[in-house]
Amino acid sequence: MSFSVGDAQTVARILHDAAEAEILPRFRHLSAGAIRQKTSAEDLVTDADEAAERMITAALNKAFPGAVVIGEEAVSADETLLDRLDGAELAFVVDPVDGTKNFASGLTLFGVMAGVVVRGEAVGGVILDPIGGDWTTAIRGEGAWTENASGERNDLQVATAKPVHQMSGTASWSLLPEPLRSQVCANLAATRSAAGYRCAAHEYRMLAGGHSHFGLYAKLTVWDHVAGWLIHREAGGYSARFDGSAYLPTHREGGLLCAPDEESWHALQAALFAGTEYARA
Repeated sequence: MSFSVGDAQTVARILHDAAEAEILPRFRHLSAGAIRQKTSAEDLVTDADEAAERMITAALNKAFPGAVVIGEEAVSADETLLDRLDGAELAFVVDPVDGTKNFASGLTLFGVMAGVVVRGEAVGGVILDPIGGDWTTAIRGEGAWTENASGERNDLQVATAKPVHQMSGTASWSLLPEPLRSQVCANLAATRSAAGYRCAAHEYRMLAGGHSHFGLYAKLTVWDHVAGWLIHREAGGYSARFDGSAYLPTHREGGLLCAPDEESWHALQAALFAGTEYARA
């Protein structure tokens, strides 16, 4: 089954409508009862997440009859829903509010993401910035771009590769197991700088737009990565799991490392994972 630019525009409209109806009206207007912990104080869900996911799921089911729709909050209630991704002719993976901690804190670094998977392969992705009012899109084999409601479109290209000591990027390391966590954190000093925005949506947009060189992710929750991984790839980037194996939407274990190209990925991997189980991947 194919997934077209027109299909991606339909998805973008669905995300935009949900943001306008369910997310933005609640931004900086959440009561204490509207914010709840899932697994920890860093892993939150709000009324906006749940309402937006319901709206997006219903709209995708209507626009793409027969498609599988897997939302982050639905999986929190029933993890077996992830099994529906395997072999699906067309599946959408939805993160209704990526960066929920930021959203709940009143920070503007949050996004809405939908990844598109056909028979286990990522074929499309849309990341909406509700505050900026634009969205980043990728179609497999057709590139990545950002556009807005006025129809302005800017094609994306990752940053030019640089030596590791000149690379700036983002690193989500808090969920790495020990001793890997401490080793990677120490090794990050080999780069020019590493930040963490608690929002894969904006981190992937930065990577694809050439505003950062690398991204390191400790966890492969599918809704966090399908759209961004494809956008980064279509913008010319290279990524792989820590051990050098290719990323697939069906992967649930392991981390992901993104870089401008394959050569710089290997240099970065060697620097960040020196002295760990992943050395010489």
